[in-house]
Amino acid sequence: MTMQLEIDPVVDPNDNEQEFTHIIDRGDDLRPARIIVLEAMLAQTPITALCGYTWVPSKNPEEFPLCPKCFEIFEFAKDFRGVA
Repeated sequence: MTMQLEIDPVVDPNDNEQEFTHIIDRGDDLRPARIIVLEAMLAQTPITALCGYTWVPSKNPEEFPLCPKCFEIFEFAKDFRGVA
C-alpha cells in the first residue's frame, strides 16, 4: 500500500497576524485528510499541521495562502516518497 501526502486546506482561526491554509499531518490514519478535517470541525477537536501548528479548523481555506512551512515540508517529504 502506498501512502500519499495530501494537501489539505485547513485554516488557523486564532492567528491574528497571518492566516494560512495548512497541510495536515495524517500520521498513520488512512482516511482522506478531508474526512479528518471535517470530523475535527464538527467535534471542535484540534488537529496538527505538518509545520507543527495545532488548532481547531473553522474557516474556508480557499481564502488564505498556503503555509510556507507546510509546503516546504510537503515538498521535502515528496522527494523521499516518490509522490508526484
